[in-house]
Amino acid sequence: MKILFVHQNFPAQFVHLAPALAARGHEVLALTVETNQRPSPVKVMKYRKPEEVKLSSRLTRLYAESAQRGARVAFAARQLRDTHGFVPDVIFGHSGWGETLFLREVWPEAKLLIYAELMYRTTGMDTDFDAEFQNPGLESRISTTARSAHLIQAMVQADAGLSPTGFQAATFPPELRAKLTVCHDGIDCARLAPNPDARFCVPETTLTFRPGDEVLTFVNRSLEPYRGYHSFMRALPDVLAARPDAHVLIVGEEGQSYGGAPKDATSWKQKFLDEVRDRLDLSRVHFLGRIPYADFIDMLHVSRTHAYLTYPFVLSWSLMESMAAGCAVVASDTAPVREVITDGQTGRLVDFFDIPGWSRALTEGLAAPERFAPMRAAARAHILDRYDLRTHCLPRLIAFVEGAVAQD
Repeated sequence: MKILFVHQNFPAQFVHLAPALAARGHEVLALTVETNQRPSPVKVMKYRKPEEVKLSSRLTRLYAESAQRGARVAFAARQLRDTHGFVPDVIFGHSGWGETLFLREVWPEAKLLIYAELMYRTTGMDTDFDAEFQNPGLESRISTTARSAHLIQAMVQADAGLSPTGFQAATFPPELRAKLTVCHDGIDCARLAPNPDARFCVPETTLTFRPGDEVLTFVNRSLEPYRGYHSFMRALPDVLAARPDAHVLIVGEEGQSYGGAPKDATSWKQKFLDEVRDRLDLSRVHFLGRIPYADFIDMLHVSRTHAYLTYPFVLSWSLMESMAAGCAVVASDTAPVREVITDGQTGRLVDFFDIPGWSRALTEGLAAPERFAPMRAAARAHILDRYDLRTHCLPRLIAFVEGAVAQD
């Protein structure tokens, strides 16, 4: 078959699937934005970056931006068809930025598959979860509803959709869920297998950590409230006071990936660091920024306790990666996390806002690692059984794409 992937950040969620399909003999091509410089495992074509949309109303801005991006993708698709004669049998695109909105008009005969990551909702999710930063009044609910327009349009047009978790699939309206298959992108459990010989060197220091050292880890793409950075930092002073030999490794960038920027600080990282700075021994708190993936794996292998928090939102790969690496995980008791962690069996769950509870759980994990040993083993076994890339997820993903045409 001829298969086209569409994603502004390609390869992203398709990093394993695209080359696997190519290895099976399919002609695989990716369409991504011209500014994307990520290495690609398959041939890539690029579309022009959309111009900035200047609208005063936030209610219409996101749809206008999504539609403009979708139009740019459609123009590039037309060139692929008319100049290069490329007519895909299957298109598989992420719906989040509007890239698939007009592809039916270029290739009406192709099967259109959507990566349906999340649908915005006004209640029970991220927008009304954290009263410290959110005001879920009518204006906010209207804005949230408006943000769903392009996502619903993409799902209506699609022949089928794929969501990585049951929680994320359940965010879509019931009348659209019948189109959805739930299958995670997959965790490379072989690469993440526990390594007793691992070493992690803290950049710009002489510190080197090994498995068994008293290391607490925390990982986000960006250090922000959506991923519980504020709860973690507020719990940290009591943890470090109770564990005078512990070190903390924090991975994450300065900005924000999902929510807005703080109004009273240069960044969320700085805001909550400043809040607790006077109660921390900063010589034991190491902000690593963004690190290479190989270093990330080594860091997980030396972690004695790993903290993960999230609003009711998209579940991070890093949670499952930490479980596959055999970490002792303490995580937020929120719906997406409960799908993969059972409290007391594969990790510990703590209320997102219970700061004393977080301090106690993290301190216990550092002080008594033997208590977490059965949970470490059970966590890895759970990921191997349900989310392993090679034995579970990748075969299902391949079948999802190949089966789109086989259904005719």
